[in-house]
Amino acid sequence: MTAAQRPTLEEVARQAGVSRATVSRVVNGSTTVAEPIQEAVRRAVAELGYVPNLAARSLVTQRTDSVALVLPEAATRVFSDDQVFPGLIRGAAQELEAADKQLVLMLAGSPAGHDRVARYTTGRHVDGVLFASLHGEDPLPGRLARLGIPVVCSGRPLDAADVPYIDVDHIGGVARATRYLIDNGRRRIATIAGPQDMVAGIERLAGYRDTVVAAGLPQMIEYGDFTRESGTIAMRRLLAAYPDLDAVFAASDLMAHAALRALHEAGRRVPDDVAVIGFDDIETAAYTEPPLTTVRQPIVELGRKMTRLLLALADGAEVERAVVLPTELVIRQSA
Repeated sequence: MTAAQRPTLEEVARQAGVSRATVSRVVNGSTTVAEPIQEAVRRAVAELGYVPNLAARSLVTQRTDSVALVLPEAATRVFSDDQVFPGLIRGAAQELEAADKQLVLMLAGSPAGHDRVARYTTGRHVDGVLFASLHGEDPLPGRLARLGIPVVCSGRPLDAADVPYIDVDHIGGVARATRYLIDNGRRRIATIAGPQDMVAGIERLAGYRDTVVAAGLPQMIEYGDFTRESGTIAMRRLLAAYPDLDAVFAASDLMAHAALRALHEAGRRVPDDVAVIGFDDIETAAYTEPPLTTVRQPIVELGRKMTRLLLALADGAEVERAVVLPTELVIRQSA
């Protein structure tokens, strides 16, 4: 269909039996038009195949009908077999599709990427920004919020910016996992902790520490970055430093997978000699050898709730500033 053949606003108005101005208001999302008239206009739009001018609509509504999901991570991690990021993306995309809005995925794993995100979002090319996996005291969420750009984070911003966030119960989930090990007779419980510049890493370590200290047990800690490679290195170091350990909590399933392999290589039987628990309940957790006990976090629901909160914020609604979703201990044969 050529530009000359495309249906016009006037043709839609004639088909619907209303004025051109009424059609314009309905197409641009106005709620001031009665529902029967809105339905007549929508029916005429569908019958004629009318396509609104999105640029003109943006000028009228001051909306782009798009939302940015910013992942401050290297591409190698975002597109690895870590299912946290695909889960967040899936949840956000489901909500935005239902709201007839677009998702803009932006990586910010380098200073140049961070600057690009800042330029794009402050240029008002999106109606709001979802931040996932913040590292350190990142000033960007607070900066955007102060400029009036709706912002929602996954996890509490470490710079204490007053930005709404949704997270999962890291501390409670790890505490349940560690208590389960203690209740089953484990007394030399080590942990492979996550990065300490991320809320998830900080709080998962706190859940472990609080529980073993309360039980009068020693702390045995090595650090990783939520990847398999770091899990392998950390597990080998733990075995060298604490050869009599009898359990390991790893702060991600990928690190737990690596721990299982390192223990097998060292001749340790799981769970007879060493019990292992991870965190995330990624799809492959049920298919390791033995199947991995883990803490399940509702990652797709997290993405959906973040997006619903952001859309409400963009509409000027009052929203909850902090939401924490429950986690669940999934018991399999590794512990």
